[in-house]
Amino acid sequence: MDQKNKDLDKFLNFLSGKSKNTAPSEGDTGDNVIKMSKKSPLNPKKFLSLAVTLTVVFAIAIILFANTYIVKESEYAVVRQFGEVVKFQSEPGLKIKVPFLQTVTKLPKNQMTYEISEEEINTKDKKRIIIDNYAVWRITDPKQLISNAGTIEKVETRMEEFIYSVIRSELGRIEYTEIINDENSSRGSINDEVTKRVNELLSNDKYGIEVVDVRMRRIDLPTENEQSVFTNMISKRESIAQKYLSEGDAQKRRIEAQTDKQVQEMLATAKKDGALIQAEGEAEAAKIYNKSFSQDPEFYSLYRTLESYKKTVGEDTVIILPSTSPYAKLLSGYIK
Repeated sequence: MDQKNKDLDKFLNFLSGKSKNTAPSEGDTGDNVIKMSKKSPLNPKKFLSLAVTLTVVFAIAIILFANTYIVKESEYAVVRQFGEVVKFQSEPGLKIKVPFLQTVTKLPKNQMTYEISEEEINTKDKKRIIIDNYAVWRITDPKQLISNAGTIEKVETRMEEFIYSVIRSELGRIEYTEIINDENSSRGSINDEVTKRVNELLSNDKYGIEVVDVRMRRIDLPTENEQSVFTNMISKRESIAQKYLSEGDAQKRRIEAQTDKQVQEMLATAKKDGALIQAEGEAEAAKIYNKSFSQDPEFYSLYRTLESYKKTVGEDTVIILPSTSPYAKLLSGYIK
């Protein structure tokens, strides 16, 4: 057992690097026996120095990692030192800021949409309406935005105030019917004018943003005014419809009168032409009769007498004539 313990101690000392090759002692009879030196005590300064080094390296790595940031293509990075803006970066890539002194704020480059709260305004003709707008905007100068507004939320609040003020002023100069009438709407020019004036106000206050477009999405009436306005609209439409009906009736009467006049003129002309044609025909017939009857006067006399019987003799006709009268003789059948 003693030999085994000695061998184990030698092996451990060899692993720890503290073994020394010595000559065999007088009592050793083996071929080559390694003489192991006694264990030396551990050096705590060595371990403390290693621990400090590792801690420093680890701390530096953490600091570098914490102060490294990435700028994306779709954003700005604004660097502030003690609250003051020292620079802003728009190029994408990996950036480093000064530890403990500088902070980084990210701002979007792309266009953004802001939903404006519904507001109630009065038109030129004192109509109360509720408007629902939205705005499309973007950041043009991140340094001005951070310096004068601080955050996107604050600059959006200021933008909404400007938009509401300008829209209230613009719609206050226009009547309600001009706003809602799609056929003759002024909303297109209003949107352009509102966008222009809001950008002027934002530029004066140096907020570093630009409004691309302001649009009216919906225009409503207050609930308490809807029924009265609808009734008024119905009344106006009925008045317009009655006007059209009256104008139609008047036009109808004018057309009928003109047509009746033309018909009377045409009938009078036709009667006149017919009378002329009939007179010409009768004259022509008389000529033919005269020419025919002149060839046999006695036959003509007989014909005229017979024709007179048609007008004088009827069912109850009583004629008193002398028997020697040629008219009576002919009537009684005596023709010699």
